[in-house]
Amino acid sequence: MKTQVPVTMEKAFIKAQKLVESAEDIKIYSHIDCDGITAGAILSTMLDRMDKEHEVEFISLDKIDELKLENELTIFSDLGSGQETEKLSTSSSKILILDHHPSLRGPNFNNSTIQGKFLEINPLFYGIEGSNEISGGGMSYLLARTFGHTDLSWMGVLSGVGDMQNSLSGKLEGLNSMILQESINEGYVESIKDISIYGRQTRPLFVALSYFGDVNLPITNNKTEAILLLNKLGIEKKNGKNQRSLCDLTAEEKGKLFSELVRMLSKEVPAKYIKHVPKLVSAESYDFLNEEKYTPLRDASEFSTVVNACSRNKRADVALKILKGNRNTAMDEMEILSKEHRRYLALKIELIENEDMIVHMENLQYFEGNGIKSEVIGTIAGMILSYGDWKKPILGFTQISDENSGIKVSLRCSRLLAYDGIHFGHIIRKVAEKVGGSGGGHSVACGAYIPSNSKEEFLNIFNNYLNNKISN
Repeated sequence: MKTQVPVTMEKAFIKAQKLVESAEDIKIYSHIDCDGITAGAILSTMLDRMDKEHEVEFISLDKIDELKLENELTIFSDLGSGQETEKLSTSSSKILILDHHPSLRGPNFNNSTIQGKFLEINPLFYGIEGSNEISGGGMSYLLARTFGHTDLSWMGVLSGVGDMQNSLSGKLEGLNSMILQESINEGYVESIKDISIYGRQTRPLFVALSYFGDVNLPITNNKTEAILLLNKLGIEKKNGKNQRSLCDLTAEEKGKLFSELVRMLSKEVPAKYIKHVPKLVSAESYDFLNEEKYTPLRDASEFSTVVNACSRNKRADVALKILKGNRNTAMDEMEILSKEHRRYLALKIELIENEDMIVHMENLQYFEGNGIKSEVIGTIAGMILSYGDWKKPILGFTQISDENSGIKVSLRCSRLLAYDGIHFGHIIRKVAEKVGGSGGGHSVACGAYIPSNSKEEFLNIFNNYLNNKISN
């Protein structure tokens, strides 16, 4: 894995630097998720410091074809590679793409076929994997870095975590690790070897434990069992009157908890998976040292959830303000949006559980998420995996939007399946294309857009494709 920027890639960023320096009127289009919003915040902060007139707009992928470029320089961050962006070119336009998704054009695209200037920088052009070695925000940071803004490296870390680039190995790798080291050197981030539990800063430990893992355990969705486990291990639940969180545990206490979770998981999984169990229990966590302890902005995973809560409630502007440090009213708005986001998720998960909506096929399981917002269908799929059969991937289906009757598909699975060599991001892309759609993503978290009448065909092809690949 690449841990430093290749010379040829650095040369491309120098070209991009010159494009930015020569432009007086700049528009940024960025993807409307944590990675994309953070990428936009990095670029906007960079341009603020240069006193460059600019606008930032966060869009979904399906909106790119409708754009009309009216600015001297248009920057696409965390999107643009997988779309026919070159068709937007005009004689007066300059286009810069900073993306990490597979490109339609490739590294040898001939600029002479379009009217304006066109520069695409993609890690895949340089032999760098875009799904786990660098994020869209990481690419934006590398541009800001050419201007000397290494203090923005913490946002590169947030982008990587928000894009789940650490989901399989439990840590940031490749160019992500270089960005992480720069942020550590700057004093913005601390990397901690920890238990792989969400809610390190904000959730009481027994609550966080009840959500642990995607393999069903006695503590899964059972706070009483989680409390009994802590009692058994002699781990105090409170510091005085306050509930302890994972971040409060001593190294000795974390060691006890690690050993017990490994023991419990090893009893539940087939023998061939036991060697992978420690990777499920232990991971690197990243604390933002300028953020207050016990707040959702302190931990990278929780911060990414906050950004997503804003975007999924169509308030990416709030997340942008927080990322750029304009926090007076934005923090209150963020808290309201986060509460609404949690309430919405809880209601939908309760509905799926109470209505027994998970349908099981031989090699997969799915639920019909009619009425569930397409922006959160993937989050919900991940959260209900523990209600179903962890040995199979779970897919959620919902309508893309009121204006688009197509279907959004989101898939989540246990990391154990990925450790077994299955890459669902590649599979879902192939299956979606067979029914006239598109898709892609990571090995454990991915999605697709398919035509409105193709769900049954999609499911059957997917199920058949997994024959002899899934251990039931």
